[in-house]
Amino acid sequence: MKIALITSFPPSRHALNEYGFHVAEQLRQERAVDLTVLGDYLPTPADELPGFKVTRCWGFGKPGNLATLLRALRRVKPEVAWFNLGFASFGARPLSAVLGLVTPAAARLNGVYSHVTLHQLFETVDLEDAAVTSPRLYRAGGWLATHLLLSANSLSVLMPAYRRTLDEKYRRGRVNVRSHGIFAGKPDPPDFTRRGNPTHRILAFGKWGTYKRLELLIEAFDRVATKLPNVKLVIGGSDHPRTPGYVSSMAHRHANDRIRFLGYVPEESIANLFREASLAVMPYTSSAGSSGVAHLAAQYGVPVIASGIQDFRDLAEHEGIAMRFFTPGDVDSLVEQLLFALNSPDVLKEMAWRSYAAGVAMSMPLVVREYIRSFRQHERIKILQSAAGLRRAGQFRRSDELARTVGEKIQLWQDEDQIASPSV
Repeated sequence: MKIALITSFPPSRHALNEYGFHVAEQLRQERAVDLTVLGDYLPTPADELPGFKVTRCWGFGKPGNLATLLRALRRVKPEVAWFNLGFASFGARPLSAVLGLVTPAAARLNGVYSHVTLHQLFETVDLEDAAVTSPRLYRAGGWLATHLLLSANSLSVLMPAYRRTLDEKYRRGRVNVRSHGIFAGKPDPPDFTRRGNPTHRILAFGKWGTYKRLELLIEAFDRVATKLPNVKLVIGGSDHPRTPGYVSSMAHRHANDRIRFLGYVPEESIANLFREASLAVMPYTSSAGSSGVAHLAAQYGVPVIASGIQDFRDLAEHEGIAMRFFTPGDVDSLVEQLLFALNSPDVLKEMAWRSYAAGVAMSMPLVVREYIRSFRQHERIKILQSAAGLRRAGQFRRSDELARTVGEKIQLWQDEDQIASPSV
């Protein structure tokens, strides 16, 4: 099966590049898949990651993304165009964003099966938190963009509540719920000798400055640190594009021996960062979709303390990730949860094993193979419908010719399934 994956892709640092990389890494290991990545332009020339076929053919904020992507799809001629998207993947301004989001529907009109993995709904975004400057225009653009994305052949969301919203509000499109997945095939179990031995590390990780802010966490940590001498706060990640300079300003005011600011963390350093963390904290004021940080915590068996917003509660229930919740915006509630967890080693271990088990159940090979099965199912239905149409049109003079042709296709599909289903 020939698949074109449309995604921001490393060494780009645009949103969802990490997720795009891990999906592509798994796809290229599937022997029955021929993968081409249609990635975003790089700000400066850089070597592509080895082992991938990458065509750079679109860019953040570029008005011509629709045309350049369609040209690339015509050259590649994939059977499936798989789009890894958020609403702002193609641009921060409504016009550039919406023009890019036309592409899945346009690909379908050009005869390519188009599938969208949509990481958030605009209905769940707190526009003030997201620093949106034109809320009314954003809402109108979000409504239009959602209709455009639902015009693809199929669309996947990452939480059941998102499908309910689409079904109830838009009443169209073929929508599935998929797991976000962890970024590993066989994650290593948590090593508790690296945690709290003797120092507990509290980890905060993300792109900071909009709905992900650090003021509440730092205030809570300062209070916790007066009661627990063996605790440190480690803050990884850089600024959100809308809030340049936020992390450096916070580091200038608060960095000390017990509060470390790491800035951007390269992919190869993320594993040790999580393996050594006793806790991960998500002090967000709102949500923009299924959390990648929560899934990294599951991959490495790290307990999570999160703001008690509905998306996080749904995520914990849907995927089994172990979380404890504090009242959003309430520093006393966060301090209470931090002290309880850090003073309860048995609770920390139980949460770690529960999250690890959840991660194993949604490894990236399992997630990607579920997508591939759905793509194959569509392909097979299309071929059978085509054969039946030819029979009605008289292309098959006898039913045994049709049966022989269909039988050959079924044998080919069985051979493909055998190739594509190695043990995880």
